[in-house]
Amino acid sequence: MIQQNQLGAVQRPIRSKGVEKDPEKGYIALLGWSLNAIDAMERFDRRYVVVAPSWAAEYARDNDIPFLEWDFERFNERSLEIAETLKNEGVNVSIPLFEETVEWAGAINSVLMGNPRLHGQSILFRDKALMKRRAHLGGIRVGVFEEAHDKDDVLRFLRRVNQTLLKLDGDPNDPIHLKAFDKAGCLGHRVIRSPEEIDSIPETDFPLLMESHLDGWEFAVEAWVHDGEIKFLNISEYVTLGYSVFVPATPELESWREAITREVEKLIKAFDIKFGLIHPEYFVTSDGTMYFGEVAYRPPGFKVFELLERAYGFNAYQATALVFDPKSTKEEVDAFFPEPVKDAKGHAGCFGVFPRRRVVSELAFPEETANHPYFESHELYPLEKEVVAEREAYGTHWGLVYFFGDDAHTMRDLLRHQEDLDFYV
Repeated sequence: MIQQNQLGAVQRPIRSKGVEKDPEKGYIALLGWSLNAIDAMERFDRRYVVVAPSWAAEYARDNDIPFLEWDFERFNERSLEIAETLKNEGVNVSIPLFEETVEWAGAINSVLMGNPRLHGQSILFRDKALMKRRAHLGGIRVGVFEEAHDKDDVLRFLRRVNQTLLKLDGDPNDPIHLKAFDKAGCLGHRVIRSPEEIDSIPETDFPLLMESHLDGWEFAVEAWVHDGEIKFLNISEYVTLGYSVFVPATPELESWREAITREVEKLIKAFDIKFGLIHPEYFVTSDGTMYFGEVAYRPPGFKVFELLERAYGFNAYQATALVFDPKSTKEEVDAFFPEPVKDAKGHAGCFGVFPRRRVVSELAFPEETANHPYFESHELYPLEKEVVAEREAYGTHWGLVYFFGDDAHTMRDLLRHQEDLDFYV
């Protein structure tokens, strides 16, 4: 494995213990620690090294995982060191596994591939205000948005939005959405409906992005891109945002596939994306208008990669390594992916559990969930604390419950029903 000795020199890696590695194919650096990603690369024919913080070093050493220690702090004068280390090692490309490593991957790949634009592109994926502007410049439909540097900016934006909507005195305000510039998913997301709610925003949240509210059907896309072309596009259906998702989507959402594909192609062109995995989110309104929400350049949350493998049989981490690898051929990439929807063996979904009570003392998995024919497994654990912390925005779920079955509508209704059940009492 790769590890740094006391002098900072890098030792040569031992060949991974899984599938034989092909030296003619790319050498991949995974940025961030993910056991599922590591397992996938062990079973893939590319050489790989994991770049992760020091707390993972012992586990990597004990399990013969190729490893390079690096703490992903803010960029500083040492930031180029990791790129040069990987370049000297012969690594061809780095893949971000988490939101916090997207900008690092852009900086590293700009060195590995000799393309400085890759770093600037990665900043567009991290800074939501820049992201919205780039999408807008590319002719993509977005809501009204501005940056806020203090609470007065939020108040002015709330008033302007509702004045534009011709709200009268006494009418309820249309909400606005506040999002942290660089956090993943629902983290740092607030909904503001009244001036009084603005006072609850901590100063540490600024600066942030403000957006007008978009009514419509919200969903996510995972698109694997190679040589500027979509090779596989999945539509993930949110049953309730922050709670549940399943793949493939219902026929009703899949009926929008052609229009969704066109929007993703516009996004690829606007952001000049040549390779990799993108994870955009959209809204479809009742009249069929599609609005861009945001786009990430890393795997989605809520174990969507694992759901895709359950539904289709292909490994999405391996797929990501394939489209990132500059040595992959068009023929190899085309042969890897199944046909969307048609080749799915069923629908795979998961539900994120949040305790519904203020105080809980034990895990009490609902019998009706355990006995449902679609139920497969869960990741819930007995409690260590009794008091449930208040959720900020959507918070973080306590664990996931997994389901698999033949019918999309049964899956949708089953996931929605889980919100009415107590998993902790």
